[in-house]
Amino acid sequence: MCGFERLVIWQRARQLSHKIREAAKNFRDDAYLGDQMRRAAISIAANIAEGSERGSAADFRRFLIMAKASCAELRSHLYLALDDQHIDHQRFEQLLQNVSDLGRMMTAFIQSMKR
Repeated sequence: MCGFERLVIWQRARQLSHKIREAAKNFRDDAYLGDQMRRAAISIAANIAEGSERGSAADFRRFLIMAKASCAELRSHLYLALDDQHIDHQRFEQLLQNVSDLGRMMTAFIQSMKR
């Protein structure tokens, strides 16, 4: 690991993406929601990676803000998945906690960067 792969926030985003993809496999009657959840989770990791390779702190910060916004999108999708009974309450709580923790980590990382 030499680039974005060494970042803990990217590693967590990668793990989260895997968990979301596993959960969304069961959304047979709502493939659109499952697809949107997968896309949001993938976007989080991709924006962290892309931003870190842009070459400037300002660009990295901008991409982290986009990744954090994708966390919010994913949280919203999780509520819809729970409401529609695509995931049970326990899985919802676990995934929501993972997404929320990652969002807080990104907030701290963003705040630690100079503007």
